[in-house]
Amino acid sequence: MALSLDFLALPLLVAAALVFVSVLAGVVSARAGFSFLLVFLLAGILAGEDGPGGLVFNDFRLSFWVGNIALAVILLDGGLRTDFDTFRTGLKPSLLLATLGVVLSAGITGAAARWLLDLSWPMALLVGAIVGSTDAAAVFALLKSSGVRLNERVAATLEIESGMNDPMAVYLTLALIGVALAATTAGAGAGLSALEVLRSLALQFGWGAALGLGAGFAMAELLKRLGRGEDGGGGIRALLLVSGGLTVFAATTWLGGSGFLAVYAMGVIVGNRARRLVRSTLSAMDSYAWLSQAGMFLLLGLLATPSQLLPTLLPGLGVSLVLMLVARPLAVALCLVPLRFPPREIAFISWVGLRGAVPIVLAMFPLMAGVPGAQTFFNVAFVVVLTSLLLQGSTIAWSARRLGLALPAPDDLQANRLVFGDFVIDGATPMDSLCSFYGLPVPPDAPTDVATWMREELRRPAVEGDSAMLGAAELSVRALEGGRITRVGIRLG
Repeated sequence: MALSLDFLALPLLVAAALVFVSVLAGVVSARAGFSFLLVFLLAGILAGEDGPGGLVFNDFRLSFWVGNIALAVILLDGGLRTDFDTFRTGLKPSLLLATLGVVLSAGITGAAARWLLDLSWPMALLVGAIVGSTDAAAVFALLKSSGVRLNERVAATLEIESGMNDPMAVYLTLALIGVALAATTAGAGAGLSALEVLRSLALQFGWGAALGLGAGFAMAELLKRLGRGEDGGGGIRALLLVSGGLTVFAATTWLGGSGFLAVYAMGVIVGNRARRLVRSTLSAMDSYAWLSQAGMFLLLGLLATPSQLLPTLLPGLGVSLVLMLVARPLAVALCLVPLRFPPREIAFISWVGLRGAVPIVLAMFPLMAGVPGAQTFFNVAFVVVLTSLLLQGSTIAWSARRLGLALPAPDDLQANRLVFGDFVIDGATPMDSLCSFYGLPVPPDAPTDVATWMREELRRPAVEGDSAMLGAAELSVRALEGGRITRVGIRLG
């Protein structure tokens, strides 16, 4: 009797065909301005129980496992592409948004969920915690595919925030699950002490940072010792990086730390300390990251059952709108106004608070923990993600251009003149010479050169595209070198 391999062939046929069709549809939809990730998610829904595909899939544990692995690979890829120079402008605002910003977003959204979903405070705040953080998969993928060039401060803030805010979101979700279970258990309700809260938070960030940085330095040294050699090129090194990153992710999670933070930190260190060796792996890493995103969003789409989403659709849309239009903007403004971010940058960062796979993965925590009514959390998270990808993900390029944040390509001379003005001077040009030549007023107590005047006028780390007014002229940062302003554009009013 011949051995039948239907158990292998049929699932593989379905899975491969689904990915192929989704990628093809994604390429077409991306040209029309729709989010690539949204197509994967919708393809999963259409293939699922309520769609034409009719596939019944409800394995939350498998989805949780796959989702975590995929996010780890995506964060590793993002870390490898993050330049140390971006931390000069992006680290402080990102840390604020990844900690205080997540708490504020979760609290405001939780208050809305209490009213819209008629939940108790622990349950409502749990909803806020689940959807309170931005998503690395969505941010990395959609900023890259948008085709828009942002200034370093905005791009770095969004990318580093998305790579660092998962520990706070995971911590808040787990802590509030404990509170919710305690509140529904007879005789319980003591909750968590302040000491336990601080200890848990310190473990998440402490182990995540320590193991991630340590593994990053070790992996960088290993790559240098191995050298280029005849090792099969970047593909083998990419596989080494992925397996090492997943090892660090798993070990850190097992020790009670944030595996997400660890794998991102590892990627940043390796990408900067072994830059030439890592550069040849980026093409392969890009393929791993896209495969992870495709598989993860398809699987999460299969989990969704639209007929079950309908009862919570309108409240879920309400939660999503409060998050996008109230909670996120308030949290971003409170974090970034003290750092002297311009209003247009605050508006853009507020709008591009993309939600993706992370809220759906976090929504599986209460399901697996047996929290009463946990299916509602999953449904609401799904509505929030769909709304975010549809509205925010498809308008990144438009909003950047609308707010005047899209920088021209360096070789586009006409666009550069429109943005920076017709005249370019050296940053070391004396201020009195500049003002005398263009007939501009000399500022009182003006420093000796233009670059120093601009730095003092901005009162924040300068990035390309920053501008300041000098009389009727607008001076713009045209080029930097090592954080120092080297060229300045002038537009005369």
